[in-house]
This record gives sequence, C-alpha cells and structure tokens, in this order.
Amino acid sequence: MRTADEWFEAYGESHQNPTNKKIHWLCVPLIVFSTIGLFWSIPHTYLEGILPGAWSPLLNWGTILVVVTLLFYLRMSFSLFLGMLVYSGLCVWGNYALLQWEIAPLWMLSAGTFIVMWIGQFIGHEIEGKKPSFFEDLQFLLIGPAWLMHFIYKKVGLRY
Repeated sequence: MRTADEWFEAYGESHQNPTNKKIHWLCVPLIVFSTIGLFWSIPHTYLEGILPGAWSPLLNWGTILVVVTLLFYLRMSFSLFLGMLVYSGLCVWGNYALLQWEIAPLWMLSAGTFIVMWIGQFIGHEIEGKKPSFFEDLQFLLIGPAWLMHFIYKKVGLRY
C-alpha cells in the first residue's frame, strides 16, 4: 500500500487549480456525508436485531460503510484515521439528525446533495483541465477526504 504522502502527491497532481481546490473543499465533505446517507437509506431492518436498544438505529449500511472506510484510513495512517473517525462520527450524527427532523426522506436529501456535489466536482475538474483521479484508481474516492484532512493537520501542526 502507498504511504499517505504518496497518495496525496498522486491525488494532488490533478488538484492544482485554486478554484478546483475550493470546489473540493465544499463538495468532497458533502459527498461523504450524502454517501453515508444513501447507504443508510438501504433497507436494513434485519440488521436492527443485532444491536440492542438505543444503538440499533445506528447499525445500518451507512455505518457499516463508515467502518470499512475507517479501516482503509487506519492502514494508511493512525493519525489520519483519528481525524476521519471524528469527521465520520459527525456525518453519522448529521444523518441521524436528518432522520429525526423528517424534513424529507433521507434518501432524497442524500441523492440530491450527492448529484449536485458531483456536478460541482466535474466542473472543478473541467476548470482544472484534468480528469478526476478516481478514473485512474477507485481508491482515490477515499483519498479525497483524507487529502483535505491532511491540509487541516498541516495548518494546526499535526503529523499524519
């Protein structure tokens, strides 16, 4: 497996344009959030019996997706894993809150956000003049959020 720096260098090659970077700062976190919401929306009633009581609503395909992706980050860097754990926890909490507020079905909110944010991503890459990295390797779909996290770490002086 590549090191975190190797991943970030490869990902950064197609993310040099300042406008594209700004678009990524908006779109990538919301794509992560909405992807969790979309997976959460997949029927999962048979999973609810596994965890007792108050925890059972949190066992769904969205939280399973979070656990699997966190394992990827753990293999990459323990420090980045911790940052992604915090962000993932916020995403789970946010999706759970959206369910409780009943503004609209979670799948609708998530699908709308997902589509609009991916349109934004492709606009950013059109401005950049380079295709998205995940066309080269699907693992780059997981690198985008960590790439943003590494900038936060650098800003506050944390090692990753």
